[in-house]
Amino acid sequence: MPSDKALAHIIDDDDALRDSLAFLLRTAKIEVASHASAAAFLEALPGATLGCVITDVRMPGMSGIDLLRRLKELNISVPVIIMTGHGDVPLAVEAMKVGAADFLEKPFDDEVLLASVRAALRQRDGEARRHVERAEIEAKLAALSNRERDVLGGLVAGRANKQIAFDLGISPRTVEIYRANLMNKMQAGSLSDLVRMALTVGMGGSD
Repeated sequence: MPSDKALAHIIDDDDALRDSLAFLLRTAKIEVASHASAAAFLEALPGATLGCVITDVRMPGMSGIDLLRRLKELNISVPVIIMTGHGDVPLAVEAMKVGAADFLEKPFDDEVLLASVRAALRQRDGEARRHVERAEIEAKLAALSNRERDVLGGLVAGRANKQIAFDLGISPRTVEIYRANLMNKMQAGSLSDLVRMALTVGMGGSD
C-alpha cells in the first residue's frame, strides 16, 4: 500500500458544490480534503499531503489566481485546477499563465473533472516526459500557417472570437474555421489543452 496517498484539496465557498465534488472524488477512490476558502487551505498547508488543488477562480477574499501567486511565492509546487463560470475564460487563461495545470468551465461533466484530477495527480511524476512533450508541441506549431498562429496568439491572450476577428481584420466565422483547424492540427481536445500547449513552449507569457 502506498504511504504517500495522493490528496486532492477542494477550495470553494459554495458548501454544496464542495460536498458534491468531494463525494465524486471519493467515489473514484481519490482522497479529499475540503476548504471553504483559500485562506483556510493555506492555514492547513503546513504538514498537509499535497496531490493537487481544485479551486474556484472567483471567491470572496483570496481568489484562485491570488492563491496561485501565493503558492508560487511560498515555492510550493502543486498542480492546481481552476473552476470557472461561463464567460470567465480570460480569467482562466490568466490563471494558466500564473501556473494553473488546467481549467474547467462550469457546468462540467463528472468524467472531465476526474480525468483532469487524475492528470494533475500524475503530473507530480511527469517531469521526465516534459522535454518530449515540448518537442512534440513545437513540431505541431511549426506546421501552422501564419494566420493560424495569429489566431492561436489571440486565444492564448484570452480574447473572444469576435475580438480576434476585429484585431486581424477577418470575420468571426473565419476565426471559427481557423480555430477548428488549430484544434485539429495541434490535436487539442479542448481550449484548455490548446492554451496549455502554447504556454508550454512559451507563447503568450507576457500578454
